[in-house]
Amino acid sequence: MHKEVQIDGETLTIEDVVAVAYGRAKVCVPEKVKARVGRSRQILEKIMEKGEIIYGVNTGFGALSSIVIPKDEIKQLQKNLIRSHAAGVGKPLETEVVRAAMLLRANTLAKGYSGVRLEVLETLVEMLNKGLHPIIPAKGSVGASGDLAPLSHMVLVVTGEGTAEYKGKIMDGKEAMEKAGIKPVQLDFKEGIALNNGTQIMTAIAALNVHKAENLIKVAEIAAALTMEALLGVSDALDEKIHRVRPHAGQVATAKNIKKLIEGSQLIQTGKEAITSLGRLHDAYSLRCTPQVLGAARDALAYARKVVETEINSATDNPLVFPDEGVCLSGGNFHGQPISLAMDLLGMALAVVGNLSERRIARLLDEKLNNGLPAFLVPPSAEKGLHSGLMTAQYTAAALASENKVLAHPACVDSIPTSANFEDFVSMGTTAAQKAAQILENTEYIIAIELLCAAQAIDLRGPEKLGKGTRKAYTAIRNVVPMLREDKVLSEDVERIKRVMYTLLRPEQPSQPRRQQAS
Repeated sequence: MHKEVQIDGETLTIEDVVAVAYGRAKVCVPEKVKARVGRSRQILEKIMEKGEIIYGVNTGFGALSSIVIPKDEIKQLQKNLIRSHAAGVGKPLETEVVRAAMLLRANTLAKGYSGVRLEVLETLVEMLNKGLHPIIPAKGSVGASGDLAPLSHMVLVVTGEGTAEYKGKIMDGKEAMEKAGIKPVQLDFKEGIALNNGTQIMTAIAALNVHKAENLIKVAEIAAALTMEALLGVSDALDEKIHRVRPHAGQVATAKNIKKLIEGSQLIQTGKEAITSLGRLHDAYSLRCTPQVLGAARDALAYARKVVETEINSATDNPLVFPDEGVCLSGGNFHGQPISLAMDLLGMALAVVGNLSERRIARLLDEKLNNGLPAFLVPPSAEKGLHSGLMTAQYTAAALASENKVLAHPACVDSIPTSANFEDFVSMGTTAAQKAAQILENTEYIIAIELLCAAQAIDLRGPEKLGKGTRKAYTAIRNVVPMLREDKVLSEDVERIKRVMYTLLRPEQPSQPRRQQAS
């Protein structure tokens, strides 16, 4: 994990965001960035000295932009902007999301197009490094002009107002800044709008979604491999020759991964062997088409990663100062449509991953389809009927898969006008990102349930027959959850597997997000 992340507005990665959000890596501002930010401010000051009318700097906002604000009131304008736009509601965003958003906002300022004083950037960074986190209500953004409401709640604390969390306690923003030894910013012209115009909330959620989703796909491949062995699956569908002639990158990677996981298995058969032993040449689609389905999800996530990594290194506030040309221009880079589309795609991809896993779970538990295993994987030592085994685990998976289908309805196609129809087409990007995060969590539970069922089935087949990769995964599961020998509460086992399943990949996975609690 990174110990230090430098922000220059150009090279931040999703892994950097994860390191700061989860790993509390220190954030540093290079000297070249400080010079760039200073120059941008100087140019803006020169433009202001000429008496030019600049949107949001010496005018009202949105539908009030035709009103010119007197010079002696433009500082109050910025303070009023933040106060009036801090209109979010609902539960607070998770601490990790807040940290990611603060980092992304700082990285945007570091590009040198926002026209703020250096102290604004340095204050955000100092808050991050000292673990001072604004409390930001999760609801209230329509995704244009970016994340106005949630970012305004962030900025309140920067100015010594609002509510913050510091050292595990929630308190007044002013008190938190004092305890942390950070001097609040007194907003000057342009600085309020430079801080609350932008896509940093939706992009913060999106970056963390992409990171975890990419790892979840790998866990889903492990679950599929275990299930394939438990169901005496046919290996022909994994043959490299099949995927070479339909060379989607994700499909090729998934087939290769599963084939490697089951290497050495005594449970997997070829088509010729299966026709003799089981009377069939190939498996049901939920097994046979796993490379095609999970591979398509992989490709969707690759697109989402590309969009998110472009966005985290973009200037998304408005207006923008261009020092080389000596101009300040108003545009629409705050519009969240790229993130909105990417997150809806990610959400749909993960819903498909969950759907496929649920179908494999159902097959594992159905004695008509599981090639000789007992109904609901009730062990032979337990009386069938008296014991229900893993029957209801599939109910939960089905409920989550169904919920995902509802959540997968795209937010990006929706729009509702704001600001008296001045802002008449919005992105709903934050809604898309938040929906995708919920789909992701639901799918984590579905995969955990599949791992639980597959491990139980493997116990009944004989774990010593597993492949090299799947044996390691099975052992890791059994280290936290024992074989089911009689009916018990299943939710605890599912939670345990969910907590450890990313360690099937590597031990340095970030922990689950911690929700802020009132002191």
